[in-house]
Amino acid sequence: MKLTEISQLSHQVRLAARIALSAAASIPPPGPPYDLTWGLRIPMRDGVELSATLYRPHGNAQKLPALFTVTPYGADNYHPTAVSYAAQGYNFLLIDVRGRGNSNGDFDPFRQEPPDIHDVIEWIASRDWCDGKVAMWGGSYAGFAQWMAFRGCPARLATVVPISSPHIMVDIPGIGGIFYLPVLLMLTLLSGRSAQNLLAADSAFWVATSREYYLQHLPFRQLDRLVGNTTTSFQKWLDHPTLDAYWDSLVLSPADYAAIDIPILTVTGQYDRDQPGALTYYRRHMDHGTAKAKANHYLLIGPWDHTGTRSPAVQVGGVTFGPASVIDVDEITRQWYDWAIKGTGTPPPFLKKRVTYYVAGAADEWKYADELADVSDETWALYLDSHGQNPDDESRAGLLMPRPPSGRPSDTYIYDPLDTRFGDRFETEEVDNYLTDQRYVLNLFGNGLIYQTEQLAERVEITGFPTLIAWLCMDVVDTDLQATLFEIQPDGLCVRLSQDTVRSRYRNSMRQPEFITPAQVVRFEFKGFNFVSRLVSRGSRLRLLLVSPNTIFLQKNYNSGGNIEAESAADAKVARVELYHNATHASCLELPVVRASQ
Repeated sequence: MKLTEISQLSHQVRLAARIALSAAASIPPPGPPYDLTWGLRIPMRDGVELSATLYRPHGNAQKLPALFTVTPYGADNYHPTAVSYAAQGYNFLLIDVRGRGNSNGDFDPFRQEPPDIHDVIEWIASRDWCDGKVAMWGGSYAGFAQWMAFRGCPARLATVVPISSPHIMVDIPGIGGIFYLPVLLMLTLLSGRSAQNLLAADSAFWVATSREYYLQHLPFRQLDRLVGNTTTSFQKWLDHPTLDAYWDSLVLSPADYAAIDIPILTVTGQYDRDQPGALTYYRRHMDHGTAKAKANHYLLIGPWDHTGTRSPAVQVGGVTFGPASVIDVDEITRQWYDWAIKGTGTPPPFLKKRVTYYVAGAADEWKYADELADVSDETWALYLDSHGQNPDDESRAGLLMPRPPSGRPSDTYIYDPLDTRFGDRFETEEVDNYLTDQRYVLNLFGNGLIYQTEQLAERVEITGFPTLIAWLCMDVVDTDLQATLFEIQPDGLCVRLSQDTVRSRYRNSMRQPEFITPAQVVRFEFKGFNFVSRLVSRGSRLRLLLVSPNTIFLQKNYNSGGNIEAESAADAKVARVELYHNATHASCLELPVVRASQ
């Protein structure tokens, strides 16, 4: 997680304000635009009552379809959205989740939603103002909640539009088995009954506390005490670092996916921090769903970050996209509900096929496919190689070559958990241009390897999921690994394209740790790269960076193989990581490409 993503976690209310501005244009002329019922109480099976506000089309006594969203961030923030949908002929309910806002009960983030969502759907469908058709709306936490509705598959759920949906043990509470430090920021934002917005937005405080944890080599378990908030689920989450019975109720089974029989529109972004989660739900549904259900599951991937999935912007993290990148997601969503609930017309015209994605770079265009696997037409294999010197610095970069390696048989980097030079010098403030900032590449201090292509003779479209096959040998039983792919443009601008991060003990499974045997060459398959679609310019280079992340924003691995939550400097072991690229162990970057774009 990069510096600027802290502000994304803490600015949920700012996101609501953006949504409010976009929705304002569709609010009808002066006059009562809706009928309001505030303070509805929705009973849960255990006696807890959730608070809801109902918006209805003014003066319309007919039974109508009902949309709803659940949120821990304060239901009132989505008032403009509810007003807009009421004007379009829907009932709309804003609901505070259990333990937040005006709802009672105790807040247990994520874990409470499967039973509560089921009970909410059944209650709404039985009201005398509802025609029996219920649908869900919302992103991030509310996107997760929509998927949790399928734990019971209520018969009267008509459709869902999950946007930026985190998936347990995929991208929440961390990535690749590595906890984010900002997860405590999120939990603090959601402490108490109302959002702690100003505290969560104080990036200087969160950077400073992360630096203190990092520079003093404190055990990760002490982070909540360091922050000053021990009231959250943080400690309980640390008790369950693997996918176990504690988390199982929040992960859909193959049978759950097979039971889905309603239309779904999944929305995510190429730089959405929850893209791994959103696409995990999508791909598992494609693996286990019925033919009919899969035919009605549409996917929209834009060039957006987390907030941009609901409020697209032309610039993300220092990268400027073309004018075609900014589309009206709200209007596409409204058209989806009209089709999926009211049965009017066809799916939104913008969604020409079941998979819609934006091609960045010189292309600036939207493309379409029937299946996600169809977006590329061949795999480009680039072999890692080096000649004469160890590529542990940008000035000594190794090679990405279309032919098998022929130079040095291996390269080596050193990761010392006690080396704090990078975080101390360069992670002192929030960085806005996090997709083009090169401090992580140019200041490795020996912790990492760099490989890059020659200048490309032809432009090439990279669309899909890169994969890195790396043959690694290390002298420790565990460490963290991160592989990042960049485009270096002819003018020198370096753009991050995709990334995969994994704790080596979880390289094969988040359920069962598997430690490394020191001195044994192991095949690592980095298969968690984000989806990317970009037309790479003629004259550009592609760059691959492999490091053991040593940053103030990720839980530190001290390489001992012990309980990382409790470890500190006394447990640290220096890791020597050797990457092989010879005839027997040919490390290779596999890129999904579209040759038709040349």
